[in-house]
Amino acid sequence: MTRADMIVAAARAALDTPFKHQGRRVGVALDCAGLGIHCVTAAGLPVYDETDYPRTPGGGRMEAAFDRQPALVRVPVSTIAHGDIVLMRMDGEPQHVAIIADGAHGLNITHAFEKTGRVVEHILTPAWRRLIVRAYRAKEFDE
Repeated sequence: MTRADMIVAAARAALDTPFKHQGRRVGVALDCAGLGIHCVTAAGLPVYDETDYPRTPGGGRMEAAFDRQPALVRVPVSTIAHGDIVLMRMDGEPQHVAIIADGAHGLNITHAFEKTGRVVEHILTPAWRRLIVRAYRAKEFDE
């Protein structure tokens, strides 16, 4: 199983987990950043977890936090693929995290979405794709 497969499997294992701001426990409560942290950790990669962020982080805070991740490297948004972690602009700045996965009809996204109240997976429609402003991929590490 590749790191990308491990990240996607971890995201899918969290489906239907209730949404809670700063949540970090699969099956109990996750927010979008918590889902990203869970997926990277489940893939056996090192992670830096920052938990003192507001509900709608601004000032480039979310992007800076992902740029500091020791196991992730920024990739062009145009190259997003299965297992990538993306930052999305919901209200101005990047402030939402999702996991990209192969689906039956193209790419899907899995994310802890406050509006649905839980972790969901659905097709990456053109409207959702337009919200993506940064993409990150797991670095290759020796086992």
